Amino acid sequence: MSLKEIGEFGFIKKISRGCLIRPDTIVKAIGDDAAAFKSDPDQLTLITTDLLVERIHFLREAISGFDLGYKALAVNLSDIAAMGGTAREAFISIAIPDDCQLDYLDEIYNGIKDLAARYDVNVLGGDTTRSKIDLIINIVIQGVVPEAEILCRNAAQPADIICSTGFLGDSKAGLHLILNQITADSQVLKSLLEAHNLPQPHLREGRFLARQSGVHAAIDTSDGLSSDLGHIVEESRVGARLYADKIPISPSLKNFCARFDFDPVDYALTGGEDYTLLCTIAPERAEDILHEFEKTFKRPLFVIGEITADKQLTLLNPDGKTKPITPTGWDHFKAKDNE
Repeated sequence: MSLKEIGEFGFIKKISRGCLIRPDTIVKAIGDDAAAFKSDPDQLTLITTDLLVERIHFLREAISGFDLGYKALAVNLSDIAAMGGTAREAFISIAIPDDCQLDYLDEIYNGIKDLAARYDVNVLGGDTTRSKIDLIINIVIQGVVPEAEILCRNAAQPADIICSTGFLGDSKAGLHLILNQITADSQVLKSLLEAHNLPQPHLREGRFLARQSGVHAAIDTSDGLSSDLGHIVEESRVGARLYADKIPISPSLKNFCARFDFDPVDYALTGGEDYTLLCTIAPERAEDILHEFEKTFKRPLFVIGEITADKQLTLLNPDGKTKPITPTGWDHFKAKDNE
């Protein structure tokens, strides 16, 4: 059996067996956005790590050093956000090829430091080594969350309202511009390129949601709406129904899809790296939480569907017809190069 047959998430399940040797203080091991373990009576420590590899996650010639450093940290902070945590410390490891100039490396660290300062994150160390071909960046983030407030993937309940903290699909549009060498010749296209290169981790939104009674499950949209909601469905052993006409599509993505003849709902379902948060909320608490979210962040918490008991993942179209959703977001071992 090959990696392509089982995919990234099948591989993760396979290697996770036998990893937990001392379970006493472990709250979450492999299988969520971050690991969580008890560090004091009321608080959990969160640890997450993400690896960015040139020609897999980015094209060096298509992204500035600053943007690459910023993004490398942002994708890790997003995992802490998905657990409802506060990010505290960062460790940066980097493998550097001979053709990577010092100025570019300086800009990578400037991007990291800029975003770290916004969220009071210390950069405490890491490792450096030589790479024969590609630039590789790995970041480890340590965070904290009150034990009573941790958000996980496995707590969604039937009748929960599914919400997104932001627009979906913009990053995929930005990636399309990069891979097809399309010049961002308008503010619309520039905003989509920025969505891909400079994603905004929803840390404050994650803490807000974690403090609300009635928020059950959460995940960040790193692999795409269909895949990430699929993780909640699988881990919670429930189903989900999305409303096609409620999926939040930005004006920029609508403009892009009209110009290049794409379906914006498909972009939202299959695109990854938006780094918004998906959450599920008890229906009796939804109205209050939606109101408080908009009051706090001056933008809506988008209602996009509901959790069902049938263990199916479906899309409800405006005409009343439903169709099954196959998780088709990013999978490293099933995806084709430059897809």
